[in-house]
Amino acid sequence: MPRLGRSQEIQGSAGSPVTAILGPTNTGKTHRAIERMLEHPTGMIGLPLRLLAREVYDRVTARVGERAVALVTGEEKRVPAHPRYWICTVEAMLDPRQLPGGGVDFVAVDEIQLAAHPERGHVFTDRLQHARGDRETYLMGADTMRPILDKLVPGVQIESRPRLSTLTSAGRLSLGALPPRSAVVTFSATRVYDLGARLRARRGGAAIVLGALSPRVRNAQVAMYQAGEVDYLVATDAIGMGLNMDVGCVAFADLEKFDGQKRRDLRDSELAQIAGRAGRHANDGQFATLDPLPALSPATVRAIERHRFAPETRVYWRAHDLDTTNLETLRADLGRRPSAPHLSAADRAEDARALQYLSRQPEILARLTAGASVSLLWQVCQVPDFRSFKLDDHFLLVESLFLQLSDQEKRSSRLSDDWIASHVDRLDNIEGDLETLLARMAGIRTWTYVSNQSRWVNDAAAWQSRAREIEDRLSDALHDKLVATFVDPHARRRTPKPRSAGPVAGRPPSPQSFAEQLLAHMRADLGGTSVDGALKAPGVAWSDHSSWVEDITGASHARFRLVRDERIAFDDEIVARLVAGVDLLHPEVLLVTQRELGAGARLRLSRRLLAWARDLVADLVTPLRSAQRASNATPGERGILYQLEQGLGTVPAHLAQAQLGTLDGAAIGRLRHLGIKRGRRVLFIPALLNPGAVQARVALCNAYFAAHAADARIVFPRPTMASLRVVDSVPRAAYEATGYPVFGDRAIRADLVDGVADRLSRGARAGDIAAQLGCTPFELDSLRAAFETGEYSGASRDQRGGIVA
Repeated sequence: MPRLGRSQEIQGSAGSPVTAILGPTNTGKTHRAIERMLEHPTGMIGLPLRLLAREVYDRVTARVGERAVALVTGEEKRVPAHPRYWICTVEAMLDPRQLPGGGVDFVAVDEIQLAAHPERGHVFTDRLQHARGDRETYLMGADTMRPILDKLVPGVQIESRPRLSTLTSAGRLSLGALPPRSAVVTFSATRVYDLGARLRARRGGAAIVLGALSPRVRNAQVAMYQAGEVDYLVATDAIGMGLNMDVGCVAFADLEKFDGQKRRDLRDSELAQIAGRAGRHANDGQFATLDPLPALSPATVRAIERHRFAPETRVYWRAHDLDTTNLETLRADLGRRPSAPHLSAADRAEDARALQYLSRQPEILARLTAGASVSLLWQVCQVPDFRSFKLDDHFLLVESLFLQLSDQEKRSSRLSDDWIASHVDRLDNIEGDLETLLARMAGIRTWTYVSNQSRWVNDAAAWQSRAREIEDRLSDALHDKLVATFVDPHARRRTPKPRSAGPVAGRPPSPQSFAEQLLAHMRADLGGTSVDGALKAPGVAWSDHSSWVEDITGASHARFRLVRDERIAFDDEIVARLVAGVDLLHPEVLLVTQRELGAGARLRLSRRLLAWARDLVADLVTPLRSAQRASNATPGERGILYQLEQGLGTVPAHLAQAQLGTLDGAAIGRLRHLGIKRGRRVLFIPALLNPGAVQARVALCNAYFAAHAADARIVFPRPTMASLRVVDSVPRAAYEATGYPVFGDRAIRADLVDGVADRLSRGARAGDIAAQLGCTPFELDSLRAAFETGEYSGASRDQRGGIVA
């Protein structure tokens, strides 16, 4: 997998337009970029946090299915066979030139103001300068980047985005005066625990969010808050980016933080980034300080309320063409100083400091002299310090990794299974206090990262699975511990109003589909407030259903299947069914599990099943969609492909006659290559007449058409059935979309239509034809008349457009 190093470039077309979308939080910047990406056939977006990347991945897969989307972070890689969209952390962005298609149409980089971060900034600067889509590039971030963007990205087009709601100061508040739906922000775990305990004693409890939490724990804590089990949240500045919730007020319990070198006051722009989490989408928000802190100065309040801050004048930089031929050339490139005054050398980058340490160790130098690769040494130096211990401890781990990988006495240049197990096994322990569990969580994240370097380990998939299992167990134990410590089980909790899991079966779809409702919670920086996580329902222990919820949300496509009546089974349990969406190709899902689940868990399951439903449709029509996007496709060719897509693989020939008349030999050859059969009466795809495809088509048709008429249901035909008796209550377009277009009183399998018509016209024995179709000879009269007059009994072009398209 061609992943960029932290100092390498990602390039697209140098001539493609670059647009910078700048503004404060809650302006819809990220939402707009995602929508724009989905308008392109292919795309990639780089995000600042693993948590945010996963949230965007969930959002995009709910739109286009999981088979079209890859997720790539340092700790997690989900790469289907042929992804069109790549969701990455900025550090893990791939080089599009090395992807199978040789590039992507659209590239976006989020939170570009992090180019001014002393440790990570050089990566963002590199992406600003070199990350380009073949057709379009978006850069999103704070308005403080405006003056420096013209210097970094010549010709950039800058758009300003106003905040969607008002942010105002509430002055100074005591803990007892905090309004419900408040987030208290501090900058150390010790303070988080202290404030959480005080809120439990006075207000019934609080959810806890720390940067060290896994996505599973963070999602569970946020879901608990979102569903109203607790009305307060205590967090570090981990909520400053990518955490979109229903927060009405952000209260600062501290105004200074340790930045890795010293304690310092937060800048006004940093306070605004965190305070901006209050009031999502159109809801106004407030910010305050928490007693005994003094209120913010009038100047700071004005700056935050008006979103006016000192511009960034310098960003961090590193050469992107690092030469790893030998240690001297690598050191020279890392020590290269920028020539422009607005660029600062990335001297504080963690990987460069790791290299500086390792290159002083005699055993490391001896390995390099003996032939070990400097490139390998540099890759090892880039292992992140998830544990946030003293850097010396991290450097010792990095040193051990390199020594193991470069051991010349081993037959393999990979880490031995026993050596990995000696580190991983000791982390598989769910006993201990919060700090112990957090330390183990950080440790397993390191080994998750290592296991994702496939050239370092012997069975990468197995070690990734092992690390994920341990992280999941630690996550469940940590969530239980957080709930037990910071939530009073006897305190009165509000009963949350459950979010709808989908449209009601038997009713026409509402103007806003479930997918739209689901994603309406991300309408601000990420399109609004999203809930991503399992929820401990009132009265139900987290451990009762958490494993099942996480299992189903992370399960492979193969573990789901369609069963009778449009129901969806996970393994052997019915969990949901398909119901009508906005059209035939976009069904919704309705959970039908009997398990007692809270709103957060139901939303997460619905999102996963919605992605599976999108994949169900994509399995049928993806080749048609891909061919429509081909640059050499003619208008007539695209029209035929579109009609076949809308008909799930079948279209009456007379509806495509105008497009068929425009095709040249090359276009006809391309359609034939796609497996499209051109009959005299029907265009169809034989591969979509196999039992599995027909079952999916029947389920999609019944889910959609039954919403308009309860008895508009097709009985799934047996694999040997050549025709079906037409039921008046079932729209003709429904039969057609299952692969059985209607002639007279019979719906005939598309690949048999011309043959039956020929036999009737030749005067073949009625009994033989009736036996083939599974009907009586008397039923052939209407069929013969339909063929003789050329009358097609299915939907007209207008009906198809109104019902299906």
